[in-house]
Amino acid sequence: MNKTILMAAMAAAFAAPHPAFAADDRELAAIRAELREMKQSYEARLQALEQRLQEAQAAAAQAQNAAAQAQAAPAPVPAAPQPAAPASPAAAVASGSNAFNPAMSLVLGGTLSNIQQDPGQYRFQGFVPPDGEIGPGARSFNLGESELTLSANIDPRFAGQATFAITGENEVEVEEAYIRTRGLGNGLNLKAGRFMSGIGYLNSQHAHAWDFVDTPLAYQAFFGGQYKPDGIQARWLAPTEIFLELGAELASGRNFPGNDRNSNGAGARSVFARAGGDIGASMSWQAGLSYLRTRALDRGYEDQGVATAFSGRSKVWVADAVYKWAPDGNPTQRNVKLQGEWMQRRESGSLAALDASGDYRSRQSGWYLQGVYQFMPNWRAGLRHDRLSSGTTRIGLVDTGVLEAALFPALAAYDPRRSSVMLDYSPSEFSRLRLQFARDKSRPGASDSQIYLQYIMSLGAHAAHSF
Repeated sequence: MNKTILMAAMAAAFAAPHPAFAADDRELAAIRAELREMKQSYEARLQALEQRLQEAQAAAAQAQNAAAQAQAAPAPVPAAPQPAAPASPAAAVASGSNAFNPAMSLVLGGTLSNIQQDPGQYRFQGFVPPDGEIGPGARSFNLGESELTLSANIDPRFAGQATFAITGENEVEVEEAYIRTRGLGNGLNLKAGRFMSGIGYLNSQHAHAWDFVDTPLAYQAFFGGQYKPDGIQARWLAPTEIFLELGAELASGRNFPGNDRNSNGAGARSVFARAGGDIGASMSWQAGLSYLRTRALDRGYEDQGVATAFSGRSKVWVADAVYKWAPDGNPTQRNVKLQGEWMQRRESGSLAALDASGDYRSRQSGWYLQGVYQFMPNWRAGLRHDRLSSGTTRIGLVDTGVLEAALFPALAAYDPRRSSVMLDYSPSEFSRLRLQFARDKSRPGASDSQIYLQYIMSLGAHAAHSF
């Protein structure tokens, strides 16, 4: 049919009347020659396609016959493996149609813990008790947080991801569930849903990517572990020689240090900026600044049987820096990673207790510094020190003599601190075994020795981690 159409088109072209400015005989000859070449090329390509189709059909029929014979015949004796033949187009199409979409990955984790002090009595002295997962965790064997992630491109404009945290208490939590744009242009991209905020350095990393078993004290005290809001995020990558990224977020404000205020609009706002680059062929760096502003309404906690609630504004500043070294940029043999963050939180509003209310103001800070050294392939050692400062706290109910300071023991001035060392072994990029020891002094007069043996195993495809 294609040949008939081509010949008809050629006949029509030759039979059409020529205008006054038609080409001369030489031009007509050239056109006829070009048409002949096109016809020959077309016929050659058509024959080649027909030949490929016949070969693909023959290969598919042969595979079906072989499968039928294998089912009918007894199992053959294994033979020496032969080089695999190139896959036919039909086989390639069949393989693609069986591909799973979306991609799925599962991270399994667990610990064996030996904790000297009762973990049920753990607290940060000098700080309002935060929501979320804080402290050293439970003793003995523990099933850690398993992460199930589904991700896929939705269409040319959007992609989506959902990560479910399966806890050892037989609970399933939505850790992340968001959509994001794919290449809006000019370095801009958006994300909407629940996500790990871009503030700070460690906050946006999943637990299995941490270099230690637990988060630093500052993250636990100021964010209750991690800040994972429901909202929208915008990121802009500047077209500069060095890495420069700016971001902003609008969120519900339900996450600590805020709480659910049953209000419309954005209850929390945050901005962040980070820059980075290379220093020669072996070194690289990144630094960032972040700011979070949110509010709380009757954010309650109980201290020695006294119900207390805070209402007011909460502001958090974060400064972070990371330095990496690997000989000639190759980290497989040896590498060093230095990482640190400093945080400050200011809260102002009112504190209510025992049917009374008064002014409350606090200015508190915390920091951590850690270093991890891969001294040989698959083996790493790390050291981390973190510290909190309860700073200056004003409790109006105490200053005016309405209530005694003894009714607020958790807010008594103190500077918690902790030192941790770890050694881990990674047989591959999908598995890791870690031994960690920590000396925790978060409570006055109670030094806590904490020993962990942890495993982290990844199943399935997993996205690359950030810098």
